[in-house]
Amino acid sequence: MNEFDIKAAGWDQNKMHEERSAAIVSQLLRQIHLTGEMTALEFGAGSGITSLLLRHHLKEIVMVDSSPGMVKVMNEKVGASGTSNLKPVLFDLEKDEWTGANFNLVITQMVLHHVMNLDLILHKFFHILLPGGYLAIADLYPEDGSFHGEGFTGHRGFDTGELADRLRNNGFANVSAGKCFTIRKENSATGRSDYDVFLMIAYRP
Repeated sequence: MNEFDIKAAGWDQNKMHEERSAAIVSQLLRQIHLTGEMTALEFGAGSGITSLLLRHHLKEIVMVDSSPGMVKVMNEKVGASGTSNLKPVLFDLEKDEWTGANFNLVITQMVLHHVMNLDLILHKFFHILLPGGYLAIADLYPEDGSFHGEGFTGHRGFDTGELADRLRNNGFANVSAGKCFTIRKENSATGRSDYDVFLMIAYRP
């Protein structure tokens, strides 16, 4: 059982998670013209907040996560919503090759800083997308390590210029980024800290 299995049942009790997803979805809808014929994959969908907010804008969303606990919560929420276009899937895209359908949109929120091999996952995103599709990444700007605290082995946020270069090196084009949300957390060592979140959009030629 990983940390997200442990956190899954109580994830939605933190209202910030919904506020953050709402801000990201609002900005995404301003930048990408979504239609009811388009399909999407959400990588690291967690409890499914973002996909539930997007469900009326897309034909279908496949919600992948490697945490059985999170997928269980997603299935419960999808069932309760009565929607038929959300598909929770237990899948580890970091370790396994995607052999299913391709998509018009790949979205990931606050997941990339947990991914060790960035170029591998960006390469997979590129090939999962249909030509003319979009990748939307929401994640942290560079931070001092206090967001997760001692022992965290992932990335301490991202320099958006460097991440944009990685995307271009993996075939993406028309990369743009801007701030979309601020997370306010109580930190035992420093008191309250603010962490800015960006939304980066990239086009798959």
